[in-house]
Amino acid sequence: MKQLEEPVNGRLKIFFILNRRSGNRNLNDLIKLIDQKSKSHPFEYTIHFLDSFLTNLILKEINQYKPSIVAVAGGDGTISLIASLLSGSPIPLAIIPFGSANGMAKDLEIPVEIEESIEILLTGSIKKIDLIKINDRYCLHLADIGLNARVVNRFEKDLKRGLLTYAKHLFGEMFFLKNYIFHIVYDGKKIRRKGVSITFANASKYGTGAVINPEGKLDDGKFELVLVKPFPKIKLFSIVWKMFTNQLHTSDYVEIFSCKKAVVFSNKKTTLQIDGEVIGKVKEIRLESLEKVIKVIVPKY
Repeated sequence: MKQLEEPVNGRLKIFFILNRRSGNRNLNDLIKLIDQKSKSHPFEYTIHFLDSFLTNLILKEINQYKPSIVAVAGGDGTISLIASLLSGSPIPLAIIPFGSANGMAKDLEIPVEIEESIEILLTGSIKKIDLIKINDRYCLHLADIGLNARVVNRFEKDLKRGLLTYAKHLFGEMFFLKNYIFHIVYDGKKIRRKGVSITFANASKYGTGAVINPEGKLDDGKFELVLVKPFPKIKLFSIVWKMFTNQLHTSDYVEIFSCKKAVVFSNKKTTLQIDGEVIGKVKEIRLESLEKVIKVIVPKY
């Protein structure tokens, strides 16, 4: 892992992107903290408020400012958007957890405390990680079709977090549980499976703490297809418990496939979410791992 270096002139330039709509934290407190840090750890900075997702405008401002670091304060969806813009760029991405769940930050062991995350931005190390290309979009963390996608949609709108909240929404979706037939082609293999959901996992766990992909690594050039098969309703809390105790891979109702490329066909349209953002309903999903195309600042190890 490469150590973060300062520019030749000895002064960092940081381009902050702040999403006003993420989470429920006080944005003014964050702005004051950035200003304080710029004086105690001298660096130049500018702030872009992400009021719209006009990627061309964001790229134009980044290119004009020529920053040493792009720092994003937002949830997983905001971070994923900016990561896709920085794909292949030498500019590292810094994450300031400002969403409601902050799953990607937790996977990278970036503390959710704002002051600590800014300190890591200034003193951390650079790690190269993968992206998943999903149809015409990019996934940094986790994406789903089916049951999990609908649960995530409910969960993201809830102010409460943790096992009980997740279980509540999962139970609510059980009344609308649908079974799908998935035709999956991955790394030259073809399989047919019945399922209620598939997670496309670059990482390992949701911001809830639920571990969907125990073997997930962000920098191995692969992603996992985590298939949840149809299960009796009586097994619901057993599955949730296994997710929160890092044992989902031991369930009789779960299969995990590791791959670099895949195509998934569903027999009927199903909800797709990518990094906490509901995209819509789809029948075909094309996936490809993009190996180590993003530089992210993480805590020193």
